[in-house]
Amino acid sequence: MRNNKINIHFLGAAGTVTGSKYLLDTGDRKILVDCGLFQGLKELRLKNWEHPPVEVSDIDVVLLTHGHLDHTGYLPRLVKQGFKGPIYGTNPTLDIAKIILNDSAKIQEQEAERANKEGYSKHSPAEPLYDLNDVEKTIPHFKGVPQAQWISLFEGIKARFQYNGHILGATYIELDLHGKRFVFSGDIGRTNDLLLFPPLKPKKADVLFIESTYGGRFHPDEVEAIPQIEKLVKDTVNKGGSLFVPSFSVERAQLMMLIFWKLIKENKIPKVQMIMDSPMGASVLELFHRTRDWHRLEDNECDEMCSHFTVVKSYRETMELRTDNKPKIVIAGSGMLTGGRMLNYLETQAQNPNNTLLFVGYQAEGTRGRKLLEGEKELKVYGKWVPFKMQVAEIEGLSAHADHAELIGWMSKIKDKPERIFIVHGEKESAEALQKGIKETYSWDAIIPQLYTIEELE
Repeated sequence: MRNNKINIHFLGAAGTVTGSKYLLDTGDRKILVDCGLFQGLKELRLKNWEHPPVEVSDIDVVLLTHGHLDHTGYLPRLVKQGFKGPIYGTNPTLDIAKIILNDSAKIQEQEAERANKEGYSKHSPAEPLYDLNDVEKTIPHFKGVPQAQWISLFEGIKARFQYNGHILGATYIELDLHGKRFVFSGDIGRTNDLLLFPPLKPKKADVLFIESTYGGRFHPDEVEAIPQIEKLVKDTVNKGGSLFVPSFSVERAQLMMLIFWKLIKENKIPKVQMIMDSPMGASVLELFHRTRDWHRLEDNECDEMCSHFTVVKSYRETMELRTDNKPKIVIAGSGMLTGGRMLNYLETQAQNPNNTLLFVGYQAEGTRGRKLLEGEKELKVYGKWVPFKMQVAEIEGLSAHADHAELIGWMSKIKDKPERIFIVHGEKESAEALQKGIKETYSWDAIIPQLYTIEELE
């Protein structure tokens, strides 16, 4: 006789924004939705080194909403711990996951090597969480799925991946499990995005997992952000400074390229050298050419945009460019300054008060980006403290995440009241604001689960 109880293990992005992992245990099947890395606060990052409080080798399958590190970055570790099943996602999601995981492994290897050489790690020797070899063993588990089609996972269990904006390949996942529909929002995109189409909306959800990154916050329109960027570029260049844009390599880097290219084309900003320094961002640009039905850009627009940028190929080029003081625009990873090429530029350019550091995306608690936004005057780069004197600006309208109104609106087509709603992937205030908004709009009760809690459903 089949056990009808389903246990939900909140293994990440519960009470916090990062490390998305939700395990559904039906008694005879274990399904993991997303497998992200914890980022930001040190206490969270340390959890990446702990064994999850479940038996990894018992997990049957992993389903991915999209390719970002906080949704896929733990996969090589999971495989290392004994996971043997398939990892399902849309083709662009899996392509992005390959790019991101290889980049993540490379950065970890380099940082461990540098820490050992310069002796600034408490660990001897410092080791990467996983390496390129671990990533190589993970990729064979990847299985591409079409969007909007039901696929059978096991007897009585099927899944469907629905377009969700946010980044290339991003979806929300519908999981039909023994007569109940579970809906995992993943990260929901914007309704008016310059690059991507609006997210689809679920029509049925017995159990809903909804992200709350921007719960309680309202974005200005993307179009309103463009004049602000124009002014920032002019002000910075007129002072003889450079504009540095830490950027997520997937979608955001390409969006910023699109905006700067259009401003140059319309003669609205001075013609300075424009640099896109992100190996990952360059790989994603190629992906834009291969995924025409996922975004709004025409091939010729993609080509013309790229022709206006110096797309940096090698680390040596980065090291040369970072000491050049001529005014320029630099887009480089990572978006929250947790690593990536931007740190190399800041190591040499942070003390110049004519330069501007522009944040165009979410800055999680504990990240360098959040600390600088909050007024920190020193920056720790590769074990050294660097005085920070640059101007800091933040433009929120460019977020790839739905704001409060868009999150509430995303649920508007659900016909019947869900049995359970779990608010995930948000800091405390955001999650509570969304909880209140759902109650006021739909009269639905929602709960905010905490990390490592288990919810039992009949």
